[in-house]
Amino acid sequence: MTSSSRSARPPLNRRLAEFGTTIFAEMSALAVRTGAINLGQGFPDTDGPEEIREAAVRALRDGRGNQYPPGPGVPELRTAVAAHQQRRYGLTYDPDTEVLVTAGATEAIAAALLGLLEPGDEVIALEPYYDSYAACIAMAGGTRVPVTLRPHEQSFRLDLDELRDAVTDRTRLLLVNTPHNPTGTVLTREELTAIAELAVERDLLVVTDEVYEHLVFDEAEHLPLATLPGMRERTVTIGSAGKSFSFTGWKVGWVTSTPELVSAVRSAKQFLTYVASGPFQYAVAEALALPDTYFEEFRADMLAKRDLLASGLSDAGFEVFRTAGTYFITTDIRPLGESDGFAFCRALPERAGVVAIPNAVFYDHREAGAPFVRFAFCKRTEVLADATQRLRKAFAH
Repeated sequence: MTSSSRSARPPLNRRLAEFGTTIFAEMSALAVRTGAINLGQGFPDTDGPEEIREAAVRALRDGRGNQYPPGPGVPELRTAVAAHQQRRYGLTYDPDTEVLVTAGATEAIAAALLGLLEPGDEVIALEPYYDSYAACIAMAGGTRVPVTLRPHEQSFRLDLDELRDAVTDRTRLLLVNTPHNPTGTVLTREELTAIAELAVERDLLVVTDEVYEHLVFDEAEHLPLATLPGMRERTVTIGSAGKSFSFTGWKVGWVTSTPELVSAVRSAKQFLTYVASGPFQYAVAEALALPDTYFEEFRADMLAKRDLLASGLSDAGFEVFRTAGTYFITTDIRPLGESDGFAFCRALPERAGVVAIPNAVFYDHREAGAPFVRFAFCKRTEVLADATQRLRKAFAH
């Protein structure tokens, strides 16, 4: 091969060619450049419980986790994850063989797909979806098959017939996210039961991203798919400390499943980070044992913030979809006379001093998400109040 032919070849492989810099990096940089309030990327602007931060400091000082932790995760955290699943959902897992600690939920998703898919396998994912899903399916050599959640009565709902029709002989896995980012939808018991029945009938694996399990509002309930008949043995459940305890920088996630499926995920995970977040694992073990009052107060705080931002967006003229879970609100910008979410979000920092994310980045069918824009409400109350005031000033008439 000549040097000229080498240089003519694109440096990025075909599997990842469609993925550039994430929209989160672009919009966060725009927030910094313009001084706008960043309601785009989903990270809190306050830290989690003081006693959990102190637990991390104590682990550091005591020399726990300063070197490589065990590959599956420290025993204390694996035991705490198993106890959490038992206490809250009645799911029993062996900490030694059915729990795996990961570098956040993003690595858990990547390792699960890399460990469970063969090239050419089809993966059905609920569109719109978190952007790493598409990239991880591509890295695993899989083919993604989107099934779109569509607006219905102020929320986004799953068409179960469309889901059933999407399954083919090549379908290997369903990738499910509930509570759902970015739409704020929480799948109902009826919807989850239908998904479970389909998985059992067609002998499909399910990877279920439940990182917002503790953030469900109003009448919604979080029901883990693994609790449904026939699902424990075919479901890989993903959880995260970042979303439950507001320590996103610690990058502590986990997987629970059968020994065989956990082993498959670990086979890929060991060649990604190998291990991570040693001292923080001990702190998260203590966080998972916090009393129910912590989770209740956390949910109540986020609910108040959801209502504050939703009211402000509605007053500014956005159509606001009901958020039943997560810490995101999806809006429709067409009542403002806009239809292009990308253009709207790129102009919004200068126009209103606020940053948001265009939902179209979460769609294969970009046109389906074009008029929708996502705002995060996991910010301090005074920041949300300032943002809503700016939006009202920019758009309300």
